[in-house]
Amino acid sequence: MADSALLLDRVERRYVQGAATLDILRGASLTLWPGQSVALVAPSGSGKSTLLHLAGLLERPDAGEVMVGDEPTATLNDAARTAMRRSRIGFVYQAHHLLAEFSALENVMMPQMINGLSRPEAAKRATELLAYLGLGQRTTHRPAELSGGEQQRVAIARAVANAPGLLLADEPTGNLDPKTADHVFGTLSTLVKATGLAALIATHNMDLAGRMDRRVTLADGLVVEMA
Repeated sequence: MADSALLLDRVERRYVQGAATLDILRGASLTLWPGQSVALVAPSGSGKSTLLHLAGLLERPDAGEVMVGDEPTATLNDAARTAMRRSRIGFVYQAHHLLAEFSALENVMMPQMINGLSRPEAAKRATELLAYLGLGQRTTHRPAELSGGEQQRVAIARAVANAPGLLLADEPTGNLDPKTADHVFGTLSTLVKATGLAALIATHNMDLAGRMDRRVTLADGLVVEMA
């Protein structure tokens, strides 16, 4: 059997606020498999962002283990965690965070060149990705010249530019109107299936969540499967 793309094994996360300790995750476990999309549907304040930060190696668990592919990460040093984020994990946020002074093509090239790819190789892959996402005629446009849906599709292309095995998305369609959100989500779903990515997508949109392979929520600091 293939390795999971992501395994959270009984992770705990707590924050100290003055004299109080706030337990956010209390032994949460979750497995994502290649080619699978999982919706994370939970109210604000339940630990959704914390779970995504742990999965993306932006925070360390207080207990438990986070496996990316077949590699445990809890004891990795900061440099190793950064290298793993750069090459094996893609991030998409509610705000696209594109660099305003660069074209769509250059925004998608950037993470590849940081990861060591030559400029011609990065340009070739960026061009192919943007074309696949329906932006072949928009490669030279800067973010201000693109619609909201186009900007978010560029952000998706940038997130997968280094061919990660895991994609983490935090309300990726939250700033879009329903029709545009549906189109962007359809593009993302197609990409997941075509590339074998595993995607964990936090969303409040129950319609979009219902179209994913699985739905999970957070209750009392634990991950719970939804029907």
